[in-house]
Formats: sequence, structure tokens, C-alpha cells
Amino acid sequence: MKIYHNPRCSKSRQTLLLLHEHGYQPEVVLYLEVGLQPEEVRGLAVRLGCELHDLLRTTEAAYKEHGLSPKSSEDTIVQSMVSAPVLLERPVVVMGAKARVGRPPISVLELFDGASQ
Repeated sequence: MKIYHNPRCSKSRQTLLLLHEHGYQPEVVLYLEVGLQPEEVRGLAVRLGCELHDLLRTTEAAYKEHGLSPKSSEDTIVQSMVSAPVLLERPVVVMGAKARVGRPPISVLELFDGASQ
């Protein structure tokens, strides 16, 4: 299990705390420090079952700076996220082949329901 975590984000902190309260010790990926790789960004979209644009924080200044829109190509979105990881919607919890965005934090618990079946 991994969490793409931004310690400055309250939802990210709440999600990490929730995981700990349920006995999980995820690998913490400080993506703002280590960055994101193109294949990692694409893999997150697959695990989340969403379009790449859905991974973006559209209110970030970087969204406008990179000229992004819902019509942006996948390659443009991926390259923008690699160069400006702040664009990643957060937090993202990955467990196996699935992932959830922790907004609200409790939504990540859906990952565990599937694991127990």
C-alpha cells in the first residue's frame, strides 16, 4: 500500500491518520519532493479508473500556467504533472491494482472492503 502524501494538505494528513487508525502502515510517497514519473501518472489513472484530467487539481496556478483544460491531450497532462507534481489530486492511496483519492478521507476505506472479499 502507498499513499501519495502532501503533509501540508489537511485531507492528506487525515487520510494518513485514518490508515494508521485501521492498522495500516502505507509507504508514504512525498511526491512533491521526489516527483512523479510518466508511467506512474498513467498507472494512477488506470488504478483509479479515471481519465488523466480527473487527476488534476484544476484550481492550482500550475493548471493555468501549463495551459491545461479538459481537452488537453494525455501526453500534455502527463508531462505537466511530471514537471509540476502539485497538480496531482491528493491524497491518492494505492492498494494492489486499485486506488482511491482521499476526498473525503473515508473513501479510501473502499479499498479494504474489496481486499476482504
